[in-house]
Parts: sequence; structure tokens; C-alpha cells
Amino acid sequence: MRELKDQYVLSGGKKLYCGCTTGSCGAAAARAAALMLFLGEEVKEVDLITPSEISIHFCVEDVTRGADFIRCAVRKDAGDDPDVTDGILIYAKVTKDSALSPGEVLVDGGYGVGRVTRAGLNQPIGSAAINHIPREMIKREVEAVLRESGFSGGAKILIEVPEGEKLAEKTFNPRLGIQGGISILGTTGIVVPMSEEGFLGSIEAQINMHLAEGKRHILVTPGNYGEDFARACPDIAFQESIHCSNFVGKTLDLAVSLGVKKITFAAHIGKFIKVAGNIMDTHSRNSDCRAELMAACAIEAGADLDVAKAILKTAVTEEAVQILKAAGLLGPAMAAAVQRIHKNLCHRAQGVEIDVILFSSAEGKLAEIRGK
Repeated sequence: MRELKDQYVLSGGKKLYCGCTTGSCGAAAARAAALMLFLGEEVKEVDLITPSEISIHFCVEDVTRGADFIRCAVRKDAGDDPDVTDGILIYAKVTKDSALSPGEVLVDGGYGVGRVTRAGLNQPIGSAAINHIPREMIKREVEAVLRESGFSGGAKILIEVPEGEKLAEKTFNPRLGIQGGISILGTTGIVVPMSEEGFLGSIEAQINMHLAEGKRHILVTPGNYGEDFARACPDIAFQESIHCSNFVGKTLDLAVSLGVKKITFAAHIGKFIKVAGNIMDTHSRNSDCRAELMAACAIEAGADLDVAKAILKTAVTEEAVQILKAAGLLGPAMAAAVQRIHKNLCHRAQGVEIDVILFSSAEGKLAEIRGK
């Protein structure tokens, strides 16, 4: 059996160690509490086997005992992943319930675990934001203890995260319509450092939420700048956008696969000029040819050699925008850029209708291609 402490990925020649999900923490805390409640064991440490068949060792903390319940916590270790929940305590309160059927286990979220308020997410509206696989992990651990104990009833499990409400403000939960805390997540039980999986999962959840509300036309922006710009435009009828960050192509693929009919991209030229070169992952570690692409669009618009050379020497795209403006070429160069961007997005979109709006911080809207 593989152990979490031995799991890592290589990035830039460095070992980045994996961590555990909130789902694994909830399941481990529930197992520890159930062992103490139903078997009378003194549990200071507990092991958990994740869905990916990796063993995680947890220390049990802050045990509280009642007449028919035990509450305890384990501490989340995100490894080398920059996770806002790293180091927090995840609690499980396990309560005996003779009214339940033998072996029956009910799972709910308490303080610090969010509640679902919008359709299209992993759980129904009104439910605790404990996704399907973590729920099954939690239930499995307690069901195993119940079978061993021979108790004639069942158990109720309440997952709590004292820091959850505050931490949720730093996550996608408010955007997803999850209120009051964090989500209990995880499909494999482990967190892979700097993994795309979690971010793309949040994008998929947002798209599904829009589709469940009957929306087939979505607004996608790389981040807050694009969303702020879109909100300031009276002719863009959206209240919220889906942030794609650098994952332009994979967000587009998800939208297509889930049944979106139209996508409006609103993006800063510094990010989306890369898409003019058919670069669909815009992170700087993968590509940084902004000046070259800006120069190409300038030449297409009629720029002379001196203007092209000046653009090639720029360090930021806003500087290139000002060079084009001074040369009287900003409009035609940005028209060329948006045409290239639109063509590349449409080629990848497999028939989904695409609108593109480009802007700069200094000049506002630069160019657009929009249908009806």
C-alpha cells in the first residue's frame, strides 16, 4: 500500500509533496470518533485508505465526549499545494441513534461547511456542500465500525470546520452559490500540488450551475479584471462571469462538452493576445510571445519597421497599446488581433457561437466581434 508521505510530483526539478483533501480529513475524523464511541477505544492516531489506494496517517485532536456522541478533529495537510485550507482542523461529531436502521449512517454539515443554494452542483439545493465521494468515504468508515460493534441502530455524522466560513471568502464558493462555509471535496482523497484538476473542477461546477438555471450563453473572463470590465459595459448583460485563468482552451472544451451554446469572452489584451497565436494555455511558463504577436498585428495593420521594432522591445502589452495609439494604428491592429483570436476560438469550439471583447486598462474597449 502506498503512503501519502511518499507521494510527490516533479515541478521545475523540485519534489512537490501531495496532501490530503478535506474529504479525507472528514472521513478520518469520523472513523476516529466512531471507534471511540462504538468500540470504546482510545484513539490518538488513525489511518485512512483513500479511493486512490493511498494510505494517510492522521493524528486525532480535540476530543469531546458526550453521553451519546464523540467529536474530534484531524488537521488538514495540503502538502506543497497552495491551499487556503492547509493546517485547519476538520471535525466530525458522531452520534448514536437507535431510531435509525441497523448500520444506517446519515451525513450532514455543521458550522463552517457551506450549504448549496443554487442548482447544478454536486449536491441538491439545501444540502451541505459535501460532495458525493467524500460522503461515501465518511459513510464507509463509520459503517465499518458499526458492523464491528454490533450496535442495533445507526449513526449521525456532523462535519464541522470552525474556520470554514471565513476561509470560504477566499474560494469559489460564493460564486458557486455555496453559502456559509467551505466545501468538503475530493475524488481521489489526495491533493496533487499545483494540479489543474481542482481549478477545472470548479469551472465545470460553475458551467453546470448556469446550465441548471437555463442559461446556455455564458460570459468567460480570465479573472477579476475582465469581470470588472464586463460589469462596467452597459451592453454586456451579465451579472457574473466564469473565471478561466490561463485555461482558455480547456474551459472552452468543458463548455462544449457540457452543452453551452454561446460563449462571450471578455479579456485584457495582455492575456488574450496569446490566443491570437493559438496559444490556449496562457501561463507565462508555457509562452510569452505577447510582443511578437502585437507586432504581427501591427504589421498586418500597416505598421512600418520602426513601429514593429518598438513594439518588440516592450515588456508589457499596455506599452505596445500606447505605441500603436501614437502611430494611429491602434484600431486596425486590434481589429486584426480580435479576428485572429476569434478564428482560433471558433476552430476549437466545434460549432459553439463565440463573441470576443478585448480591452486595455488605459484605453478601455479595444475591439470586439459579437453576434446577436
